Amino acid sequence: MTTPMTTRARTAHTADLTPAELDAVRALLDAAFDGDFGDEDWDHGLGGMHALVHDGSGLAAHGAVVMRRVRHRGRWLRAGYVENVAVRADARRTGLGGQVMAELERVIDRAYDLGALSASEDGTRLYTSRGWRLWRGQVHALSPRDGVVRLPDEEDSTYVRPALAGPLDPACELVFDWRDGDVL
Repeated sequence: MTTPMTTRARTAHTADLTPAELDAVRALLDAAFDGDFGDEDWDHGLGGMHALVHDGSGLAAHGAVVMRRVRHRGRWLRAGYVENVAVRADARRTGLGGQVMAELERVIDRAYDLGALSASEDGTRLYTSRGWRLWRGQVHALSPRDGVVRLPDEEDSTYVRPALAGPLDPACELVFDWRDGDVL
């Protein structure tokens, strides 16, 4: 017997999630990323909007969108940055990732200049099927120690979604604000 799925993702700000809900999100992410999910990764997904889907077995899917600043064409833009997207192993390939992303994209499209994310190989198909595009330009971060630092490893995994800012020009770099774990 299969457990019934929630038909719609619930959205809530980090401040509105209970400690038990946050614990369930962290447990889902730890399991989904097979030990490759650390405290800095967790921290990156806090302070914004979360999309959660529950089923009869508990939390089945999660994603978050947080604000980051991104400089593009000499202008600092508000980026809705997608973090911590995961679906419980037994609920994968059932459309829950798409439900989570639909809610996050709704927030991005109405509140941010652009959407951005760094995709794992497993997540690429989900994002491209929803219209996210691989960024074809350079990716940098603003380091407190070294100033603007190029992140070539991020150039094969950074995806964007134009929102209020309109089209982006890959001939111009993206410079992301610094955060722990990005630049050594």
